[in-house]
Order: sequence, then C-alpha cells, then structure tokens
Amino acid sequence: MDIQPQSTQPISDDQELAKVLAGVNNTADDTAAAVDTPVPLPSTPQPVAEPPAATPSDEPVAAPVAPELPPAPAPATLAFDAPVPSGDLDGVKKDAINELRPLVDKLNLAPEEKFDTYLLLIRSTDDKALVAPAHEAAKQIADESRRAQALLDIIKEIDFLSGSQQPQA
Repeated sequence: MDIQPQSTQPISDDQELAKVLAGVNNTADDTAAAVDTPVPLPSTPQPVAEPPAATPSDEPVAAPVAPELPPAPAPATLAFDAPVPSGDLDGVKKDAINELRPLVDKLNLAPEEKFDTYLLLIRSTDDKALVAPAHEAAKQIADESRRAQALLDIIKEIDFLSGSQQPQA
C-alpha cells in the first residue's frame, strides 16, 4: 500500500515511518504474524512527531525526555479558604452598619442607590430615625415607577416598625 502525501511538503521522516507502520498493519494475518515475529526497526532513531508548523529537517531529532519532577507540595490553606464562624460575620456586619450610618449622607450615589442603602440599613437595624432620610431619597428618584415602588417600601417598613413595637396578643 503506497501512501501519497496530501500536501505539497517534501517527504519527511514522519511520512516514511508512517509507510513502515502502514505496511506492518496491512492485514489481520500480518498483524497476527507480527505478534510472533519482531519487526525490524530502522537503524537511525526516528522522530515521534513534529509540530505541523515546523519545517522538516534531514537530521533525526530525538524525542524530548520529560525530566522527573518531585511530587507537588500540598497547596497551602489561604486565610479566605478557612470557614469564618457566623458570629464573626455578624460582628463585622454590625460594625460596618455602625460605620456606614453616619456616612450615608456623604455618599455620592444616584437617588435610587441611596434609597436602597437606607432601606438596607433600616432592615438591618430597625432604626426608625432612618425612615425620614430614606423617604427623602425616595422622593428624589426620577423614574415614577421606581419612585412609587420606593414609597411603597417606605410604607411597608413603617408598618413593620410600628407593628414590631406593639405587644402581640
């Protein structure tokens, strides 16, 4: 069986090796005989594979041998990989809320974002003193639909805060 190259590249050692291998694997009988009979190998080492972009050379190239590497050390555990107890998160949240509260007025945010920040603080602290600034931020929202939703949220928060102070029957 004669293999013709598909491209116009000159015949390389890889193609000659492919011809030899194709001749070995022609038929099932040849394959069975090949198991019992050793196949003669060329006297010069043949390259295993060349990258397609490489230009063929007349000199044989030995296959690169991968150096043995020591086993990789176990990855170090980073601080953010360790679980944080929920009590610590609650403490950090309370600190952040207490630090943010006096600074909300100084935030350079769009009215919608400022309202959302106030609403978050109200829901986190149940602080009635934040309702009036949240209402002012809601009134500044330009989009009527979003402003209406913000005003409804203010009403719901007032109802919640008023209801949470009344004794339950």
